[in-house]
Amino acid sequence: MRKPLIAGNWKMNLTHLEGMRLTQALAHELAGHDFSRVEVVLCPPFTALRTLQTLIDSDRYEFGLGAQNLYPRPDGAFTGEISPVMLQALQVSYVIVGHSERRQLL
Repeated sequence: MRKPLIAGNWKMNLTHLEGMRLTQALAHELAGHDFSRVEVVLCPPFTALRTLQTLIDSDRYEFGLGAQNLYPRPDGAFTGEISPVMLQALQVSYVIVGHSERRQLL
């Protein structure tokens, strides 16, 4: 059976430093919590992904990392888009796909 997933979509909020502080505060609040029955995923803006990936890995936080969008091509002339290859390089395991806000922009 799949674990319930709790994902926080930060939308277009917080700089990478603010995101780092929030992640540390969340980790402190949830310290000692048993994550064996639930997955917690943080979905910050793209500009914070690398910072949070490094923080999550170095401090061994039990958070997954998610992106807010991806473009289905590995590369190319798609200004502002993020490819699966780019996200994989950042160890991003989750992506919010088909969010209504993104569909309105297309």
